[in-house]
Amino acid sequence: MFKLIFSGITLLLASLAKPQAALNLQQPKDNLNAFMKMRASLDTSEQPVFYATGKIYAYEHDKPWRHLFDFEMYNIARTQKMPGDSGYYLLTREMLVYKDPKTGEILKNWTNPWTGEVVEVFPVWNDPVNQTFRYGRFICPFETLPNGRVCLYNDVTLTYPSPLPLKTWPANSRSEWYQGAELFNFFCSEAELTNPLLTHINADISWTRFSDFLPWMRMAQRHGNLLYQSRGYKLPGFAQLPAHLRSYVLAQKPEYATAPDRYTTPNMTSWRYFKQVMEKGE
Repeated sequence: MFKLIFSGITLLLASLAKPQAALNLQQPKDNLNAFMKMRASLDTSEQPVFYATGKIYAYEHDKPWRHLFDFEMYNIARTQKMPGDSGYYLLTREMLVYKDPKTGEILKNWTNPWTGEVVEVFPVWNDPVNQTFRYGRFICPFETLPNGRVCLYNDVTLTYPSPLPLKTWPANSRSEWYQGAELFNFFCSEAELTNPLLTHINADISWTRFSDFLPWMRMAQRHGNLLYQSRGYKLPGFAQLPAHLRSYVLAQKPEYATAPDRYTTPNMTSWRYFKQVMEKGE
């Protein structure tokens, strides 16, 4: 009897000691698990942050580029498992402030260099920015790099009816459609990414955005676009953000110190937020 029990314990300990196979990024389930622990954490109690800084340039055909703004931003996230272990909810909020390129001050008002008009600057307050990721339906593209690094990337091109129809918002909208692109590159250790025992890992980010002129710029139907270019990195949470940004957020919208706790729709965007504020008369 005791011999059988001892044998069972020995087998159990042997199975526990057996190393688990590394995640295979070519396999859909492994790929998604790896992406989610890089993007946020498989530990649902954690709320990591991606923080980035960058510059915003204006493009007009056959004219010199203009450096309009610097910016600072972050996205705070948590994961939740979907029913039936079918995938993940990614629950996030994100904010961005526009800064004077010369002084570094967060802008409240801005003099439009094309029109001379002084306009109110609307920071980005996007709540929520939630996504669903199902096993087999999402496979993050990746590229193996030298020195044990890997890049996970996601190019999101967007074309959809504008929340600001031209007839109603002629000073703030160029057409009936919103067109833009959000281009993400995440850089991390391949060994950490494919380690099945880790629930979260460090990562660096490069984010590029291409969009129409912003509604609060009041550019009407002027042709041209904005290019956002940034770089940043992952932090354990809100408390690790720069002190000046934490203070700003806590004074303006303290709920942005945490990620959402449940999946809701629709997502907020800069265009929808502008419309919401203007219609409420805030």
